[in-house]
Amino acid sequence: MKDHDKAPPAFVLRFDPLFGVGRALSFPCDAAGRVDLDDLPERARCNYFYARAAIGRQFVMPAVQPGAVE
Repeated sequence: MKDHDKAPPAFVLRFDPLFGVGRALSFPCDAAGRVDLDDLPERARCNYFYARAAIGRQFVMPAVQPGAVE
């Protein structure tokens, strides 16, 4: 299956900016918030690790939300 043939994810793990300034980061996940790192492109994988490391400094705790990655 090609990337453009994939259905949008049912859930995303969203990291919102801590201070309301900047961009939120969203990653496809399952209902429990687990992200399949093997499915992410390299840049998205790096952004995911950055967001996790920056919780409490740049981002609030992530939340699982229904919908597509922004």
